[in-house]
Order: sequence, then structure tokens, then C-alpha cells
Amino acid sequence: MVNGPDVYSWSSYQSDALGKKAGLKTPHPLYLALGKNTNTRLASYRELFRCQVEGKLLDDIRKAANKGLVMGNERFAEQVEALTGKTLKEGKRGRPFGWRITKEGCRCG
Repeated sequence: MVNGPDVYSWSSYQSDALGKKAGLKTPHPLYLALGKNTNTRLASYRELFRCQVEGKLLDDIRKAANKGLVMGNERFAEQVEALTGKTLKEGKRGRPFGWRITKEGCRCG
């Protein structure tokens, strides 16, 4: 890993926070909304990265990203699932209780 986003060569931080010209990049409308002029946008973008994420929050972000889960409260997760049609909350691990019982009520195994 790198010590900061400014030294990661594939990051847009160099252009969005430091003003380095990037020929292939077009500013996103949300970036443009950070300020009325270039200097204000650059400063606002740098402010977004002023604090480093650590501890439990960082662990939660990594877990959600690695497992393809949504991060947020129950209502938010349900809204995202409804929009995407995918289950994005972590389910219970293993088979459901009683999965080995046959139609006749006998236990297999």
C-alpha cells in the first residue's frame, strides 16, 4: 500500500485534490458541486480525505467490500436489495436447522 492517496498512481486524487492535469478524466457533476471555482473544489476534496479511517469502521468497510455486502442500517440494506434484486446482507451460515428430516419425519444419517 501507499502512504497516501497522492502517491497512488491510479487514483484521481492527484487531479481532484492537487489540480494535476489528467487528459482522460472528465470532472463528475458531484465533484463540480464541491465549489464554485477550482481552488474551492480542490480544498473541499482534500478535506474529504483529511481523516484516516481506522478500527472497527475500517474492519466493517473491508468486510462489506470483500463479501459484497451493503453497509448501513436495516432499512437502507432493504432499500438497496429492493433496487438491485440481490441479497446484500450477511445471512446465517450453514444449512437450516432440520434440513436432514425427510417428508416422512425420519432423520437421515
